[in-house]
Parts: sequence; C-alpha cells; structure tokens
Amino acid sequence: MGMPIEFLNVFSSFLAQADGTPKGLYAAIGAGLAAIGVGMGIGKLAASSVESMARQPDSAKDIRGAMILTAAFIEGVGLFAVVVALLSTL
Repeated sequence: MGMPIEFLNVFSSFLAQADGTPKGLYAAIGAGLAAIGVGMGIGKLAASSVESMARQPDSAKDIRGAMILTAAFIEGVGLFAVVVALLSTL
C-alpha cells in the first residue's frame, strides 16, 4: 500500500515554506509529519469503523458517532502539533 499523493503534497508544501534556516526547516518537517500522521490515523479509523459497521449493521449509528468524535480528537491533536511546530520558528 503506497502513500497517497495528498500527504506528499502537504509535506512538500510545508518544506517549501521553510525560510532556509535549520529552525524553519525543522518546523516544516515537524508540521508535515504531523499532517501525515493525522491522515494515516483518520484513514485507519475510517477503515476500522466501516468494517465494524459491515459486520454489525444494527450498531452502525453508535459506531458512526464514536468515529466522528474520535476523528475530531485526532484533528485537534494534529492541529496542535502543526501550531507548535510552526510557532517554534518565532
């Protein structure tokens, strides 16, 4: 299973925003890795949720609610990681 192109685009765009100093380069790499990690985490979450809904259709509503809540937490952690990485350049 290859890495989707969107993750590579996000990573390269963060690298392109680095100002050339090691500090900016490290922040760009950290923000890109955070974006990749969030994407992989939400992808695994969605795959597992859809698989469990297929196995037990009666509990699909509960699984969907838990999936949305967990995805929001993952996005929040990812946003926090990107902000910390980009604020480290100041």
